[in-house]
Amino acid sequence: MSATTTPRRGRQIAGRGGTRAGDTAAGWLFTAPMLLILGVFLFIPVLMAFYVSLTSWNGNGSPFTGGENAKFVGVENYTSLFAEEGLRRQNFMQSIGNNFWFVFFVVPLQTALSFFLALIVNNKFLKGKGFFRTAFYFPSVTSSIAISVVFIFLFANSGAVNAVLSLLGINGPAWFSDPRGLFHILAGGVGVDTAPGFAEAQVFGRSLWDWFSGPSVAMCVVIILVIWTTTGTFMLMFLAALQDVPVEVEEAAMMDGTTGWQKLRHVTVPILKPAFFLVTTLGLIGTWQVFDQIYVMGKGAPANTTLTPAFLSYKQSFTSLDYGTGAAISFIVFALIIALTSGQRWLLRDRDVKPRRRARVASIAASNTQTGARK
Repeated sequence: MSATTTPRRGRQIAGRGGTRAGDTAAGWLFTAPMLLILGVFLFIPVLMAFYVSLTSWNGNGSPFTGGENAKFVGVENYTSLFAEEGLRRQNFMQSIGNNFWFVFFVVPLQTALSFFLALIVNNKFLKGKGFFRTAFYFPSVTSSIAISVVFIFLFANSGAVNAVLSLLGINGPAWFSDPRGLFHILAGGVGVDTAPGFAEAQVFGRSLWDWFSGPSVAMCVVIILVIWTTTGTFMLMFLAALQDVPVEVEEAAMMDGTTGWQKLRHVTVPILKPAFFLVTTLGLIGTWQVFDQIYVMGKGAPANTTLTPAFLSYKQSFTSLDYGTGAAISFIVFALIIALTSGQRWLLRDRDVKPRRRARVASIAASNTQTGARK
C-alpha cells in the first residue's frame, strides 16, 4: 500500500525541478509587491516615455491627448536625428562623437587603474590597508557637483594645475575654452593643421576629420574627473573578487613555479573575468549617461565639444521644449548601451571550449548518466 502511494504523494508534493508544488505560488506571492512597484514606477513610465518620443509634445497639456501640442509623428523624431540636415542632427552627431571618445578613454583607464589599486590593497604585506582603501574609495562617495566645482578652480587659467605646469616651464592650456581635439593638436604638432582630402568625406553630416578629432581639451578635464571619482568603487569590486580566489589555486600556481606576472596573467585574470565584465558593463552604462559633470562644467562649452547625448536630451526637452526629440535621444542611447554591452559580452565569452564541442560533451555526459541509471 505504502509502496504504491509514496510515489503518488511525491508527484503531488514535488513539482518541476524537484521543488514543492506550493513553492512556485509562494515565490510569486513574495515577489509580487516588488514586481508591482517596478511595473508602476519603471516599466509603465518607460512605455509612456517611448510614446512621447513618437509625438511632437511641447510640454503644454498632456502628451496622450493629441492635438496641436502633441501631434503623433511616428518615427520622425528618430529619423530626423540621422537623416535630416540641420542643427538638430549636427548637435546630436557631435554629442555622439564626444561621448564615444569619452567612453573610449574612461572605461579602459578606470578598469585598469581600479584593478591595479585592488592588487595593491589586497597585498598581504601592505601595512595600513584600511587607510589606503578608505583613501582610494573616498572620491567615490563625494558629491559629483562639489568635485566638479573644485576641478573648475583647479583647471582654471590661473588655477593650481597651470601654476604647477608653469614651474616646469610649460605654458598651460586654456582648459575650459580650447575646443581643439586632442588628436588634432597632435596632428598639428607634426604639421597637419587642416583635414586631408580623404578626411573631408561626410558621415551623418560630419567630416571624418571631425569624427576622429579626439576629445577636446575641456573634455579631457571631465575624463580625468570621472576616472578619479569612479575608480574607488570599481576597486572594491575587484578587491571582493580577489579575496574570493581560492587559496588552493594560488598555492598550486606557486608549486608549479610560476612567476608573479604569470600567475596574474594565467590564473588571476581568467578567474576574475566575471568581475571584469561587471566593471566594464557598469563603466559603459555610466559613461554613456554622464550628465552632472557636463552640466556643472560648461553645459557643452566650448563649441559643443563637451556636449553629450544625456545632456542634449535634457536640453532639447527642458530648454527647447521639444520633448519628443529629447525622449528619442534617450532611447537611442539606451539602444547603444544594449548593443555595446552585448558586444562586450561576446568579446569576454569563454573561448576555451567551442559551443559545438560543449554541446557534444554535454550530450555524451547525459547519455552516460542515462546508461549508468539503467544499469
